[in-house]
Amino acid sequence: MTDSLRRERVWQTPPGVRLCPVDSIEEPGARNFVLQIGEALFHGFVVRENGAVHGYVDQCPHAGLPLARELDGYLTAKKELIACSWHGALFRLSDGVCVGGPCAGSRLTPWPVHVEDGWLKTA
Repeated sequence: MTDSLRRERVWQTPPGVRLCPVDSIEEPGARNFVLQIGEALFHGFVVRENGAVHGYVDQCPHAGLPLARELDGYLTAKKELIACSWHGALFRLSDGVCVGGPCAGSRLTPWPVHVEDGWLKTA
C-alpha cells in the first residue's frame, strides 16, 4: 500500500453517530464498523446479547491486530465468547475481559455505544 492510501487510525468516535438498526445485528451476534473520522479511520465492532449491546475497538490487546479474519466473524461457534482469530484469545461478551489465551486477564478497549429509538448509536 502506498503512503497516499494509508490512513491514520483513531481510537474514539464522536457521540451520536447513527450506526444501524439494532435489530440488524443477530442476538447473540456481532457486527463490524469502520467509520471515517476526518481523514482517519476508526475500526470497531458491536456485540449484541441478552438485550444488551457492547462496543469494542477492533484491536486485540495481545498483538494489536484486528480480532476477526472474516467480516463480522468475532464470536466463537456457540456465540458465547469473542475470539481473536489470530492467536486464539477469548474474551467475555459483556465486558471484554480475556478469559483464555495469550493475553489472559487483559481486556478489549470499550467503544461506547447505546440504543436509541431502535438505532445503534455511538455514545
